[in-house]
Amino acid sequence: MHILIVYAHPEPGSFNGAMKDLAVATLSGAGHQVTVSDLYAQNFNPVAGAHDFIARADSARLDVGTEQAHAARTGGFAPDVQREIDRLLAAELLILQFPFWWYSVPAILKGWIDRVFAYGVTYDFGRTWDRGVLRGRRALLSFTTSAPPTASMPDGRNGDLERTLWPLHAGVLGLCGYEVLPPFVAHAVRWVDDARRLAILDEYRQRLLNLDSDMPLFFQKLEDYGPDGRLKPGIEPRTPGQHRGPRWHLPDAG
Repeated sequence: MHILIVYAHPEPGSFNGAMKDLAVATLSGAGHQVTVSDLYAQNFNPVAGAHDFIARADSARLDVGTEQAHAARTGGFAPDVQREIDRLLAAELLILQFPFWWYSVPAILKGWIDRVFAYGVTYDFGRTWDRGVLRGRRALLSFTTSAPPTASMPDGRNGDLERTLWPLHAGVLGLCGYEVLPPFVAHAVRWVDDARRLAILDEYRQRLLNLDSDMPLFFQKLEDYGPDGRLKPGIEPRTPGQHRGPRWHLPDAG
């Protein structure tokens, strides 16, 4: 199997670096072909713009989506973007390895998504979700946090982690058609001792060796929605991102 690990941490000696190295060794040892995009080492530019394209559909006004679609049709992506697109499309499994910063990914990884998950490449009109371009491929978020797991429970101070991850799990990976595997989360790595860090690495190794047994996360099918983009009346929401309950945080919800 072809695997792409996109690694986003500025310090090679970090725990994220150890997780990346372990993944490469474990998956290569299991017979897989592993490619690593080390974004900081590559000095990857996270800023989308006109430099993403070697030829423009409209040189007078930049519309990134229009230019991405044009570049997808004509082979017009800049070399750094095309290299990452080629790596992505060659991979049957995508692993994003990163520290969980400000409830999300580091800016360099968000920029990689913006530039590489291009319109016409990883999604297209009518080709999303269960009709997505990347159907049949799998994706996994692997990341570290600075807080204990209890802080990310539904009633934890950091909020429900499943809801926090919805923009990545659903809005990026699921939308493009991936089977999204449950994340691997290394909690509170800054505060645990060396024995616990070694235990986390062993847990990650076992997880990587048993990915075939993972049940992908559930997303509603496109047929579950009506013309207005909302779930049909008879369809009950089954995801972290959709519900019909009270929205208590709104001023008029009391």
